[in-house]
Amino acid sequence: MAYEAQSVTRLDPVWSRIAGEAQDAVVTEPLLGGMIHSSILHHPSIERALSFRISMKLASDEMSEQILREIADEAFLADPGIGEAARADLVAVYERDPACERLMHPILFFKGYQALQAYRVGHWLWMQGRRDFARFIQMRVSEEFGIDIHPGARIGKGIMIDHAHSIVIGETAVVGDNVSMLHSVTLGGTGKSDGDRHPKIGSGVLIGAGAKVLGNITIGHCSRIAAGSVVLEDVPDMKTVAGVPARIVGEAGCSQPSVMMDHLLAGRDPLG
Repeated sequence: MAYEAQSVTRLDPVWSRIAGEAQDAVVTEPLLGGMIHSSILHHPSIERALSFRISMKLASDEMSEQILREIADEAFLADPGIGEAARADLVAVYERDPACERLMHPILFFKGYQALQAYRVGHWLWMQGRRDFARFIQMRVSEEFGIDIHPGARIGKGIMIDHAHSIVIGETAVVGDNVSMLHSVTLGGTGKSDGDRHPKIGSGVLIGAGAKVLGNITIGHCSRIAAGSVVLEDVPDMKTVAGVPARIVGEAGCSQPSVMMDHLLAGRDPLG
């Protein structure tokens, strides 16, 4: 296994760096050595490590770690895009969250990242028609992490969910690439009607803490939503909205709000 891991890491710079960080961490914090070995150093790739980590976190008396691990391995093998998204999400967290000091930290400690990767496995099951198992994954993610992402939602890559507590993303929601959102964000509906009823979030959007985006509306690319806002109408590209109900209060302030993570309005009032 060690030889296999070395062979893979030479081809994957992200996993190579994670493995190096893990080796250093075992030396500096030996009491975590067992967890770091089992979660990272025993695996040849980020896909295998995530399968292990997801299965360990979501296992319960109702579903064994082994079955969940086999399901996750199957998903990663069948759809290489899941692993690509996992890498993009990892780099997004590392680059945008100053609390993330090492690439390995989200895999080990950050519930937003872990929940998102578990959702990706659940979404794969959903798209395969295995909807009951997908709902089981959704349930366990909600119970374990306090994050409720419907497996039918479509979420791009390069996503950062910071702090992540009480995130809700509905069934027909669409989230573009390179989106950042903070805790207590809701991408929800406005009633009990079925059909296409949830928001469509463009790429590069920054969503502040506690924001509620409701209904089948479109949030334009590279826009910003202030903390605590309730958004009920479409938002154009590269605008900032704030308030209850939210209104346009200015430009986005930069070309990539989700990357810059600038939560201040032009007058320096906080977004969140």
